[in-house]
Amino acid sequence: MADNATKKEEITESFHDDGSSSSDSDGKQPKVKKDFPVPPNHRNKVESVSWKEKPVHTLLGGGDVADLFLWRNKKKSAGVLGFATIIWALFEMIEYHLLSLLCHILILVLGVHFLWSNTLNFIYKCPEFPQVALDEDTVLEAASVLRHEINNALEVLREIASGKDLKEFLAVIAGLWIVSIAGSCCSLLTLVYTSFVLLHTVPLLYERHKEKADEYLEKAEAELKKQCEGLQEKVLSRIPSRKEKKFA
Repeated sequence: MADNATKKEEITESFHDDGSSSSDSDGKQPKVKKDFPVPPNHRNKVESVSWKEKPVHTLLGGGDVADLFLWRNKKKSAGVLGFATIIWALFEMIEYHLLSLLCHILILVLGVHFLWSNTLNFIYKCPEFPQVALDEDTVLEAASVLRHEINNALEVLREIASGKDLKEFLAVIAGLWIVSIAGSCCSLLTLVYTSFVLLHTVPLLYERHKEKADEYLEKAEAELKKQCEGLQEKVLSRIPSRKEKKFA
């Protein structure tokens, strides 16, 4: 009997211990919540702003260049465009050559300074000929900027040639084809001058008539998208991909 009583006491004590431990775990020890990292697909994505919603000044890069093309300073823009027109007329209409122009400018500057310093120096004091030298930091900075731009252009060409974006690929091919046709009809200087004149006129007209221009651009973009989808269904869908070749 004594053995049975001791066994009952041990069983009841074990039950009490289990209950007290469970109550302690329920009451005193709160559950620890684990923080799991948020997957990148569920993070808030920043919506890309369309180029149509941006101002024309921002699309041109901002700064003095955008001010020049948008005629913020009419005298400065007119002066630059007039100087470009004079240079184009000298080389294209009068058929002047760049090497001849540089030599004639140097002859004029050196001759005037030589005569002034030897004949008119006793009447008017001849100014000292300026010392011209290239700064090393400026040259290195220009070379670094040029290298960066060339690398960016090569990267863009690589992305276009990869075939990920059909619309962009066709747009670049069409642009290069138009430039090649224009290059066969006129000289490089005329093509550069025409582009320069367009940069002085098209952004200004687009800024003044932005709403109507956006409507026409949306229609053209929709038509181009439709043509690209038709081309992809008729032609590109029939070309076997690499995965299909591997499985075959």
